[in-house]
Amino acid sequence: MTLRSVILGTGSALPARRVSNDDLAQRVDTSDEWIVARTGIRFRHLAGDGETTASLAAAAARKALDAAGVEPASIDLIILATATPDQTFPASATKVQALLGVDDCIAFDVAAVCSGFLYALSVADAMIRGGNARRALVIGAETMSSLIDWEDRTTCVLFGDGAGAVVLEGQTGAAGILSTKLHADGRHNELLYVDGGPSTTRTVGHIRMKGSEVFRHAVVNLATVMTEVLADTGLTTQDIDWVVPHQANARILDATARKLGLTPEQVVVTVDQHANTSAASVPLALDTAVRDGRIQRGQLLVLEAMGGGFTWGAAAIRY
Repeated sequence: MTLRSVILGTGSALPARRVSNDDLAQRVDTSDEWIVARTGIRFRHLAGDGETTASLAAAAARKALDAAGVEPASIDLIILATATPDQTFPASATKVQALLGVDDCIAFDVAAVCSGFLYALSVADAMIRGGNARRALVIGAETMSSLIDWEDRTTCVLFGDGAGAVVLEGQTGAAGILSTKLHADGRHNELLYVDGGPSTTRTVGHIRMKGSEVFRHAVVNLATVMTEVLADTGLTTQDIDWVVPHQANARILDATARKLGLTPEQVVVTVDQHANTSAASVPLALDTAVRDGRIQRGQLLVLEAMGGGFTWGAAAIRY
């Protein structure tokens, strides 16, 4: 029998502060109508005092562990996907490990921005199938508000903070991760990046983006990688029950679905409530759809994301 990484449980966490478009309009030159028309975003959560990437990650992980019915001590591997770690080092995954009370396991961060959760999921799956771990926590967590330039109304309205997590376990059977496909193309750095870093400016920096160019690449890259991951499993778009995409922009979600011949009803959409939470957006959306009952055991899910770098990827999962 084939060993696969099965999702035992999902979890998510959001900062307490919920910010509407009207709230933002009091701070920057924008409006609810302008933001909704261009992005579909209506709300986002922003981290406050004491709410960090690691604390949000740990909160999401606890919910995933509870949903899975397993103890933290049973975890062999923690991979945290984030572009906004608590510290330059050590890895924020080790802070999550300590917060969960896990004495010893493999723990490290993955940096692939909005595609980070897909990258982390692929690495965890490979380590489980390779015998390096039996049970893993894969987390996407971000405090993107720490990178926002509040003078740039084209980007400050797009992002939010949050975390999502899954517990994976190696099992034999039909369920689990069927395939993952990952890509990167560093030639497009200047289209979506942060203008700072320890070895260059010695500052954190702010998000800079050329939105129309990112949109164009996203629709093509996401549709292509979803086709690749389905082809690898011998499945087609007609077999998909749910697409769980990166929540960057409602127009990207619609355009990608149309390109693949999928209906809007097959796409899990949370961008209106959470905005773009980077590496957290896919697991946040996944947990939302699992907990509200849309996603059921045995269904075929395709997860996809694209982010700065550019990096992009997809995973086909029999839930």
